[in-house]
Amino acid sequence: MRFEHRNTEIGAGLVDRVWRTRSDAEDTMTSAARTCSHLILVRTRGRLLASLRGPETRATTTPVPPDAEFLGVRFALGTVIRPHPAASLLDRSVPLPVTDSGRIVIGGEDWEAPTYENVERFVRRLQDAGLLTRSRLGEEHARRTLQRRYRAITGLSPTAVTQIDRANAAATMLRDGLDWRAVVATLRYFDQAHLAHALRRYVGHTARELQAGDRPSMSFLYKTGPGPGS
Repeated sequence: MRFEHRNTEIGAGLVDRVWRTRSDAEDTMTSAARTCSHLILVRTRGRLLASLRGPETRATTTPVPPDAEFLGVRFALGTVIRPHPAASLLDRSVPLPVTDSGRIVIGGEDWEAPTYENVERFVRRLQDAGLLTRSRLGEEHARRTLQRRYRAITGLSPTAVTQIDRANAAATMLRDGLDWRAVVATLRYFDQAHLAHALRRYVGHTARELQAGDRPSMSFLYKTGPGPGS
């Protein structure tokens, strides 16, 4: 599966990535751990399936239907999707109703399904309806209060977000051809064993598998910035 993706800036940073891909044959793929929620649309055999997939704390194996087109909207860390906050979606996926005319039901209302090209319009409509907001994750509160608020909004602790994002960045660097030593040094893992443990838990593949010519089928990997969730 080849992924096409693009960045986007909508509203107050509600969405930071849009991706699409398609499948030819029935298969499975490894879904790496994620810090953010996704809206995922699947068109297969004349049907539209929609779901919200929450943050994932470990790598999992996901079935892939044949002859399907996928569209993914990756919400930024701190985006709240009413009535489905990230904390309620941790390690699970929630199907969204789809009308006979192919419109998605969110918050009791039906909305025109987005395309790869017009996701911004779809998101702005949800934002105007109060179904999408961005919560502040700043440090204006005491540490313990901040950690509770952070977990309530994202479903994860700040430490978990950092670990998951770092493992995704490591996997991307390895697939780009970097040696594991460079990855350890750049991302400040303790050693090869520390990196290997993170890859097994959060990505589901070893460094050798990620660097192999016949690479495993995986969900979209993304590079991260200097901060968690970026």
